[in-house]
Amino acid sequence: MRRDRKNRRKRQRTSIANSGSRSRRGSNKRHKSGLWDSIKSANTRAHQRSNARSWKRRGLTSVKAAISSDNITDYQLSTTNLIIRSLIGLILLFPCFISTIALFDIGNTSGLQTNYWSSLIKIPEFQFFCIGVFLMLGWFFSGLARSFFLYIYVLGHELTHAFFIYLCGGKVSEFKVTKDGGFVVTNKSNILIALSPYFVPFWSLLLLGVSIILRNFWDGPYHDLALYLTIGASWTFHLAWTLWMIPRDQPDLKENGSFFSLTIIYLANVLLLATMLCMSTKELSIKDYAYQWVNLCSENAVALIGWAKSFF
Repeated sequence: MRRDRKNRRKRQRTSIANSGSRSRRGSNKRHKSGLWDSIKSANTRAHQRSNARSWKRRGLTSVKAAISSDNITDYQLSTTNLIIRSLIGLILLFPCFISTIALFDIGNTSGLQTNYWSSLIKIPEFQFFCIGVFLMLGWFFSGLARSFFLYIYVLGHELTHAFFIYLCGGKVSEFKVTKDGGFVVTNKSNILIALSPYFVPFWSLLLLGVSIILRNFWDGPYHDLALYLTIGASWTFHLAWTLWMIPRDQPDLKENGSFFSLTIIYLANVLLLATMLCMSTKELSIKDYAYQWVNLCSENAVALIGWAKSFF
């Protein structure tokens, strides 16, 4: 009996020791796997930074669309340039305000303020444009095929970079688009190249070009209505994904200062919207909007100067 008890105790001790060694081995494995993952991520970031520096050594730069917020910080401006561009951004707030107010007061130039918006809603082209807008908004918030359409947006984003690089006399040495974002490596970069994808609707312009080509071969009865429908959907697609991308720490915005870049993007998009509204009706033109813009600018500038003088 005593021998049996001793044997049982030995078995219990060995089983406890084995379980403890197994638990220690498991924890070591988990620790090793976590350490290995951190080493791999650090290696990836090091490769990204070294590649970026190699581009700079060759006199190249990159314009990039980032989906995640974990980006390389090599795009930060110097303190002096950041202060200068922030001051310019503050000055640009005034034309941003004037452009927005002129958009709603555009009917004042021809006495249509009371019925401009009501008459605009009755125009079939504007109605189909609004249908395209609401259809695209419904899809965007539903989340259907989100990864595919995100890829399409990033592709248009990088193609816009590439187009303006060639337009400004630069060269593209590398072009890449993936599910995690995209980038273009070039020998030239400026404000227009970096910020153009945020206010130039690439797919809307592409659809407009296809429509012009098709019109030479076939001009159907509903061609214009279909064009306004697709333009409304594609422009909303561009605007919705742009608003989705901007908060995700974009290197394109950091390159020129985030505040300065956002003022440029807002001003350009408001002017684009005003142009589309003027083109949707024959009663108003871009000249009317420009005339109203100048009037509001002069009136508010005088009021602003008078307000500033009251403090001195």
